[in-house]
Amino acid sequence: MASRRNRLYHAAVPFARIARTISPKQSVKNTAIIRIVCPDRKGIVAAIADFLFEKNGNIVHADQHEDGENGLFFMRVEWDLTDFTLESDPAFRAAFAPLAESFAMRYQLDFTRRKLRVAVFVSKYDHCLADLLYRHRAGEIPCEMAVVIGNHADTKPLADYHDVPFVHIPVPKDDKAGAEARQIAAIEQNGADLIVLARYMQILSPEFVARYPQRIINIHHSFLPAFIGAKPYHRAFERGVKLIGATGHYVTEVLDDGPIIEQDVLRITHRDGLDDLIQKGRDVEKSVLSRAVRWHCEHRIVVNGNKTYVFD
Repeated sequence: MASRRNRLYHAAVPFARIARTISPKQSVKNTAIIRIVCPDRKGIVAAIADFLFEKNGNIVHADQHEDGENGLFFMRVEWDLTDFTLESDPAFRAAFAPLAESFAMRYQLDFTRRKLRVAVFVSKYDHCLADLLYRHRAGEIPCEMAVVIGNHADTKPLADYHDVPFVHIPVPKDDKAGAEARQIAAIEQNGADLIVLARYMQILSPEFVARYPQRIINIHHSFLPAFIGAKPYHRAFERGVKLIGATGHYVTEVLDDGPIIEQDVLRITHRDGLDDLIQKGRDVEKSVLSRAVRWHCEHRIVVNGNKTYVFD
């Protein structure tokens, strides 16, 4: 029996090596995306469409939302740049400024030809990191994996397998500030645009968080605002809940209180012990985090106050 397993293993190795090198072909998009927030009034959609038409832009996707309670209008528009006459970020902003001023718009402009670079922070748990790296390799998350930064070295082999640089930065209790300084240096050296906390079991300082506003995404292993802080599965088990969940959110100075991007839940019963909750919860954690990261990298999220608006 053992020899048969060995034969099967050695037969599978070449296929595993081949699969590792294969990634699906992705069509390279040449589009721009604008995300807008402004007071709601008539004529906004028409004005934006007319502006893009006049500059020979072809709209390929548009979505909008009216927040009647607060009198706000949200919109995401993506257009093809092939024949667009405004060829650069400064040129667009200069031409768009009068329109933005007339509607009191706040907006973000992004170009899909430049993929965001992601730094992943991780401790010992590797399931969220593994899912992010796999989905990136499969072409599901349009980004560049810039670096994996671990306060333990346990996940280095996983990063090595996916050809992503790994930096080991321990976080001693008596020198967290020094560790964060080294982390910031690694982030800047690798040109990371987004920081993802993939079950990173350390609390970031307010100074670190303030340095990267709306650029840090965390996965919390509970359905916030329930069970914030440490050991939420233990507290959920003690409380006898029938649903457990996970929350992907932007990090703010207040622990587990940032704008929520994505959440999901699964049902449990009295037959599930604490270990069952932890095991089942990992599946929810990794899928929620990957969706949150993908939506950020696709420039689908608009943040207003403590709420997010995630466009299709």
